[in-house]
Amino acid sequence: MSKNAVVYPYIPNSVPEIREQMLKEIGVEDIMDLFAEIPAHLQYHERMNLPEPIPDEFSLKKHVEGILNTNKHCSEYLNFLGAGCAQHFIPAVCDEINGRGEFLTAYAADFYADHGKWQTLFEFCSLMGELLDMDVVSGFLYDGAQAIATSLRMASRITGRQEVLLPRTMNPQALKVVENYMQGVLEPVIHIVMVDFDPATGLLDLQDLKSKVSSKTAAVLIENPSYLGFLETQAAEIGKIARQNGAEFVVSTDPIALGVLAPPAQYGATIACGDYHPLGIHLQCGGGQAGFIATHDDMKYVSEFKDKMYGLTKTVAEGEYGFGHVLFDRTSFGSREKAKEYTGTSNALWAITAGVYLALMGPKGMAEVGQTIMQKSQYAATQIAQIPGVKLVFNSPFFKEFVVNFDGTDMSVKAINKALLEHNIFGGQDLSVEFPQLGQSALYCVTEIMTKDNIDTLVATLQDITG
Repeated sequence: MSKNAVVYPYIPNSVPEIREQMLKEIGVEDIMDLFAEIPAHLQYHERMNLPEPIPDEFSLKKHVEGILNTNKHCSEYLNFLGAGCAQHFIPAVCDEINGRGEFLTAYAADFYADHGKWQTLFEFCSLMGELLDMDVVSGFLYDGAQAIATSLRMASRITGRQEVLLPRTMNPQALKVVENYMQGVLEPVIHIVMVDFDPATGLLDLQDLKSKVSSKTAAVLIENPSYLGFLETQAAEIGKIARQNGAEFVVSTDPIALGVLAPPAQYGATIACGDYHPLGIHLQCGGGQAGFIATHDDMKYVSEFKDKMYGLTKTVAEGEYGFGHVLFDRTSFGSREKAKEYTGTSNALWAITAGVYLALMGPKGMAEVGQTIMQKSQYAATQIAQIPGVKLVFNSPFFKEFVVNFDGTDMSVKAINKALLEHNIFGGQDLSVEFPQLGQSALYCVTEIMTKDNIDTLVATLQDITG
């Protein structure tokens, strides 16, 4: 072993003496002996193109900061990009609480010391249950897409059927997760049938739905608000069609909209799901998201949840209560490979954060933020639609996102977004690849953080770019 080996401060086995001791303990002379079973033709024998090691903490910190500083982020740019993960205001108390030492870990298994974590997770589930008007709420899933996938799996187990109906307006990234989850390693394979939409409104084509729903259908899914922003005003009728055919009605929703919109339970949803990233969680590069599933208090649903649920339980002290798992054997923690689905370490920290946000806002605060978002997004859409060559694609009501078409400007969305970047603005999601039938269209998102001046800046900049 080379005496000039680099010793890394945070990797104990990079110390030559420690590495030699470890190898001796397992009866191996060289570390490469651990990989002897890998055929030689599969081994890489060249020097890897990696930067030289940075052993001291200060230099490493400066190096990483230099990389991060090349990012363009929302503290410097106006952000009108949503498409599944939008920028919302984060109250300072959310960061204050989730940064406490007793909470600051995403680890979600049983706790060696409680420090109030059980209660915070119980409160999160209780607050989400009130928001959703549902009785039972899961702990926390990986993200909203995974929540949709598990909801559909639950529906299949409940009904004993292996087909699900999904809207063609569905979030394409979520659809990819669902496709993988329906036809992956889990059994049985569940077949996906896509339902068309009305090109004028974006709403689900009810005739197409009626022609495709059958005795094989385990679930009918809608997103409300939809990925393309519009509100599915036919939701109650869609749910009725699903239930008349013995299928579950699954609704994926945006929880921050529920201060002004009826929760899915009130228009017939048997399973509600979604992503609670709008509830006090910062935008992150691939993180800051976590999913939920909710149902009514019916054992045929409760027994099919795959994730942990938190409830009250009596203690040995008379009149006192504690917190505990509900039906722990449902999970893979309790039943291992015999469980219906696998559950892993997940996003407990974000559940705590969302619970703090909901407790801070209360019903009145949620109503106010919902109203603010709707007012600002309506103003933005109205102003943008007045730009020559620009029009709104759908005539349905919407919450915070809406589709804008630029065909009349003879410019592509890609070119427009590139020009907006030069003015420190993130434009809308380019839909020309995901939904080519919509032409050169973009999905714009306006939340409560946008001021009238911000929106007017966007409109004026778009006029200059397309004029």
